[in-house]
Order: sequence, then C-alpha cells, then structure tokens
Amino acid sequence: MTSKVTYKGNLRTSCEHLKSGNTFITDAPTDNNGKGEAFSPTDTVATGLASCMLTVMGIKANGLGVDLKNSTADVTKHMASDPRRIAKIEVVIQLPSNVSDKHRKILERTANSCPVHYSLHPDIEKQISFHWIH
Repeated sequence: MTSKVTYKGNLRTSCEHLKSGNTFITDAPTDNNGKGEAFSPTDTVATGLASCMLTVMGIKANGLGVDLKNSTADVTKHMASDPRRIAKIEVVIQLPSNVSDKHRKILERTANSCPVHYSLHPDIEKQISFHWIH
C-alpha cells in the first residue's frame, strides 16, 4: 500500500503516506459545500502535476550538472461542471536563468513527459510555461 485516507467528517480527509508517516488534510472547496481550509482533492491532483514536473526536472538536472534549487511552479486549476471535473491546469514554472539553451530544452521535454502528465485524462487541458528568470 502507498497511503491511507481517513474521512474525518465535515468533508475533511486525513491522508497518510505509509512509508514515511507524513500526513496532510483535504477539505471540500467552498464552491462545493466545503470550508476550503486546506487543499481540495482536485487541488492535490493539479499540484501533483507541478510537483512531478519539478521532481523529474531535478532528477535530469542532477545528471546534467544543473542546479534547479529554489525553482517554483505556480498552479491554477479550472473546474468544469456536468460532470464536475478538472477542465484545465495551468502551470507556470520559474527556473534559474544560468542554464544553457541545450539543457533548457532537455529539461522542458523531461517536465512534459512526467508520469502525472501522462496519467491525467487527455480531456484535461494542460497549459505549461517555462520562465528562465531567476
């Protein structure tokens, strides 16, 4: 098993990563009867895309001798209804500017081939941009 999710009541879950014991909570969003006091389950999906992209870029960057420390990703999730679902995920990734054009292309291609990207339904629009600025 990977994780255990426990429903705590009041539209909240507690999620535990079994190997490490790390936990986080989720709440239903305010636009769906929730308090919105934590990530919603769909927030974790959208955020997981960005986290996966940065992680695989980091793995590739290590092999290239490139330091991506302090790179960030801003995530915006857009919902649709009927049925309620994620319609679009926007990810804006900010990376260090001292990376060669060759390595930038390799790293961007790596990010766009992360496992979460491939696991999301093809109907979910993914708008990804890379900004080599800091």
